[in-house]
Amino acid sequence: MINGILNIYKEKGYTSHDVVARLRGIVGQKKIGHTGTLDPDAEGVLPVCLGRATKVCDLLTDRDKTYETVLLLGKTTDTQDILGTVLEEHHAEHLTEKEVSECIQSYIGEYDQIPPMYSALKVGGKKLYELAREGKTVERKSRKVMIHNIYIKEILLPRVKIEVSCSKGTYIRTLCHDIGESLGVGGCMESLLRTRVGRFLLEDSLRLSEVESKMKEGTLSDILIPLDTVFSDLRAAILKEKYVWPVYNGNPFQTKHIAEAGLKPADGEEFRVYDAQGRFIGVYSYECGRGQFRIKKMFLNQEELKEERG
Repeated sequence: MINGILNIYKEKGYTSHDVVARLRGIVGQKKIGHTGTLDPDAEGVLPVCLGRATKVCDLLTDRDKTYETVLLLGKTTDTQDILGTVLEEHHAEHLTEKEVSECIQSYIGEYDQIPPMYSALKVGGKKLYELAREGKTVERKSRKVMIHNIYIKEILLPRVKIEVSCSKGTYIRTLCHDIGESLGVGGCMESLLRTRVGRFLLEDSLRLSEVESKMKEGTLSDILIPLDTVFSDLRAAILKEKYVWPVYNGNPFQTKHIAEAGLKPADGEEFRVYDAQGRFIGVYSYECGRGQFRIKKMFLNQEELKEERG
């Protein structure tokens, strides 16, 4: 089985599920998952996890993200993007760059955002966009999202090109809609490019055709990002060979079981734990009171090791 992460450039016209389906065909395995939905018309970074790396899908979905978007002022649609049915139109040319800039900058920080009807969130077991397509509108609770920064790249009214760094769960379509409402003319998202998901950057992303070429050449490993890089900010702990087997079952261990002499962990500190052959076992946290490293997230257990060895 292939284990690792691919930084995919999702092209227009593909859903995130389409990307996963294509990759299953390219690499020949079913165990693949994506790390957060991108609308079909959106482009950009979509980390995809293969094999054991699917265990970090949720973790990567939670990472901060950066987008480039074009806000079109003066037009309100039912989907909050340019593809939707136009509900209202207003002139925006009377707005000044200063007014627009100040309004946009006012959204930096935490704000309450109401998820759009055309989204994959579920209400009563049904996705909102399915209800919307049936002509239904249901009440949605607002959610707090964090806009870390908005950089205004260009103002050519009625269009404004902005770069947004934000927390998970932020809808850029809704941000564009809300800015337009605040300016009194309405607004919608005209285009969207995701340029970053955590440590995964646009300049490092690959199109599906490039991945397919690498697979045919037998060089997929050149672009496959190891699972443990997700935890690169943690210190590493390598176990002595004779103590490793119980750890494959998620059992705790002590500092004397670590190959590196003199390691002094802080209470609550998390570590990347490896066996003597350099295989990544999981993330452990040190509990000073017990003098033990205890499992936080397991990535290689005994059964998986047996499968890997064939």
